[in-house]
Amino acid sequence: MLLSFSGAVIPQSTSLRCVKTTTPSLSSACRQLPKDRREHLYRGFLWYQGLRRRRTSLRFSSAADVIRPVEEECSSSWPQKYSVKIPVGDRYILVETGQIGRQASASVTVTDGETVVYTSVCLDEVPSEPSDFFPLAVFYQERLSAAGRTSGGFFKREGRPKDHEVLICRLIDRPLRPTMPKGFYHETQILSWVFSYDGIHSPDCLAITAAGIAVALSEVPNTKIVTGVRVGLVGDKFVVNPTTKEMESSELDLILAGTDSAILMIEGYCNFVTEEKLLQAIEIGHVAVRNICLEVETFVKKCGKPKMLDAIKMPPSELYKHVEDISQYELVKALQIRRKIPRRKALSALEEKVICILTESGYVLKDRFPGIAEGLIDNCDDKNEDEDEDEEVVLDGEVDEGDVHIKPNTWKPLPLFTEVDVKLVFKEVTSKFLRKRIVKGGRRSDGRGPLEVRSICSQCGLLPRAHGSALFTRGETQCLAVVTLGDKQMAQRIDNLIDTEESKRFYLQYSFPPSCVGEVGRIGAPNRREIGHGMLAERALEPILPSEKDFPYTVRVESTITESNGSSSMASVCGGCLALLDAGVPVKGTVAGIAMGLVLDTEEYGGDGTPLVLSDISGSEDASGDMDLKVAGNEHGITAFQMDIKTAGITLPVIEKALLQAKDGRMHVLQEMSKCSPPPSRKVSVHAPLIHVMKVNPEKIHLIIGSGGKKVKSIIEETGVEGIETNENGLVKITARDLSSIEKSKAIIANLTLVPSVGDIYRNCEIKSIVPYGVFVEIAPGHEGLCHISELSSEWLSKAEDAFKVGDRLDLKLIKVNEKGQLRLSRKALLPDASSTDNTSSPEQTSSAEDVSVKITSKPSIDASQRGYVT
Repeated sequence: MLLSFSGAVIPQSTSLRCVKTTTPSLSSACRQLPKDRREHLYRGFLWYQGLRRRRTSLRFSSAADVIRPVEEECSSSWPQKYSVKIPVGDRYILVETGQIGRQASASVTVTDGETVVYTSVCLDEVPSEPSDFFPLAVFYQERLSAAGRTSGGFFKREGRPKDHEVLICRLIDRPLRPTMPKGFYHETQILSWVFSYDGIHSPDCLAITAAGIAVALSEVPNTKIVTGVRVGLVGDKFVVNPTTKEMESSELDLILAGTDSAILMIEGYCNFVTEEKLLQAIEIGHVAVRNICLEVETFVKKCGKPKMLDAIKMPPSELYKHVEDISQYELVKALQIRRKIPRRKALSALEEKVICILTESGYVLKDRFPGIAEGLIDNCDDKNEDEDEDEEVVLDGEVDEGDVHIKPNTWKPLPLFTEVDVKLVFKEVTSKFLRKRIVKGGRRSDGRGPLEVRSICSQCGLLPRAHGSALFTRGETQCLAVVTLGDKQMAQRIDNLIDTEESKRFYLQYSFPPSCVGEVGRIGAPNRREIGHGMLAERALEPILPSEKDFPYTVRVESTITESNGSSSMASVCGGCLALLDAGVPVKGTVAGIAMGLVLDTEEYGGDGTPLVLSDISGSEDASGDMDLKVAGNEHGITAFQMDIKTAGITLPVIEKALLQAKDGRMHVLQEMSKCSPPPSRKVSVHAPLIHVMKVNPEKIHLIIGSGGKKVKSIIEETGVEGIETNENGLVKITARDLSSIEKSKAIIANLTLVPSVGDIYRNCEIKSIVPYGVFVEIAPGHEGLCHISELSSEWLSKAEDAFKVGDRLDLKLIKVNEKGQLRLSRKALLPDASSTDNTSSPEQTSSAEDVSVKITSKPSIDASQRGYVT
């Protein structure tokens, strides 16, 4: 190959370095060329050098252009933060994004005062298998470092979620789920941490708002922005996002979440608040939520990410018609079965049949192929006479499915559908037919009308050794409630962000085994649903409990669901109340609970468009309905409530209608509970422990406890009592199984805390030593006094040894306490001739320890209303 420079041609192997611009000398290879060619070669080389310089300059110029954006990117790599202040109540919350957690789909920090909650949202890149349940996971944790603390146990880092953290996870999950679109199957995870807590502004409602804002900023294609607030009732004033101090005197604790146009979730507890006041609180809370949503909407437009709308995959639209055409006749019949288990089996068999046709066998439309029947096999009575006369012959290779004929011909069959799509569509079609039966037919699956409550049966005293028990049955929902009474050692300890040890003297534990719905499942630690239902029932019963002064027991209620077909948490309220009465707890009244359902758009199912509220819903009505509202209370008001929505939200008039209808249902349940047979015993069980309360001088409490608790332990071992609880105010609680143990420990404590006063009389006191001027006598453990020889007898004694010896026991009276605390005793003052002349002596007493509450007897003859509490 030759290179040519302006007419000069040299072999490629010839090095260009042989051409030098500073010297006329050329290499031997160049000298072989003619002179004119050498000149052309030289000029061509100069041109080539200039070309190389220009290319080099261009290359470095391009590199500079490439590096400049990188340098600019590096210079701008510091996080760009977006923030907005949103007015809530009487203050502002600060929302920030773009600085922390930039690799997540979205992350925000929400600050109220000095309480900071951080929340992130992430999505799985690959969609999961389609299902009727949106794959959303929520995790909430309160870091102890947020309050400047660390764990007190061996493991110093946070472990499994605490119960109140699980409850907040549910508060975050429940309002967000209805806003998620159907057909979006990318697993979504919401992580929320409390990074700072000031002890004034609660983080739970902030976590709901933070999660709603994070989802709105992320790629999740949710339909609406969700935020949440808390509403309290302090005096007669409703307060939005009250402080922890304000909540101490609040009659209402309402947490509300929703969008700018509808309410998605309410949950709260109150002290017999009326429906009218609760509706006012909901209205005020929704106004605050609406204002937050409008501010967040502007914020999302500024820094939100595009939504993954293209990831929504819905079942084929024609599949809905196919499933409905195939199953409608048998589906109507199955929904008329009143019992839950037979109805579930009939629906499962029908579902398998539909799946087989649409995923394996195939399906032929009669409007596409005239002369061929469509759908599933109907009854033989539906066949016309022509079919009976002209019986069709099935050839080899044909599959006879009755009215469904799939023939191996040249016709192009309809495409088969996936099993998952058929299951999803079948569930929606079933829900549609159930709604249509309720709205248009006026009857529910079990034959009731919209306002009817299922039959109720209750009985108490089933378990002979339990302190209290009750079995409450409502339709196919059944609850076995058991009450256990104990002392403070049985109280539930609470570990929270505040550096104080708290404990609950009343708690309810809810259990939902798989056997209650006729299924096989895992048994282990309580799941989130069990924790949430248990807390709802616990808070519903708490307002009727007596004070600790009136009833010093710790009360534990166990609610085991033995059958379930809707509203098992409200059954726990009813059963728990009856069990408390059976245990002899002097409750302030009885409470009951009921669950309400809703069909929102009735016009679609043959109605007039007015929302239809259902009383005492069953499991199928809960799953297929638009609302699940649980309300507990009595004729005076509401104690607990919880509402979940399965649609885009409901308005305040619908909630008002549901609350008023729930009140009527609640009154009916209370009336049925009063017919309990056998009725509650209303007496403390003979198997319950005895608790004796006495008061001593607070300055003497340390004498009962002793060094490192040695003294109180020795008293427990010596007397056989179960426990001794002391308080700084001087109250002492003795717990035992029998009266004799209580009397022994009471005497020891009274002697330990004895404060002698002039005029006190002490019986059967032992002489410890004899001295020339009298005897020293022990009037109580650790307390000795001197009885002078002149006070030993009404007659003259020369020596004390003449009449007494060590170990003798005397009855003495305290006549003087000097400035050093030394005791002067007298035997002579109690002798008959002395007592007749001594008119100034004080009444007899044995100790200064005062019983502020007599022991609570466990004898069946004394009921709760006849207990003697003396002060």
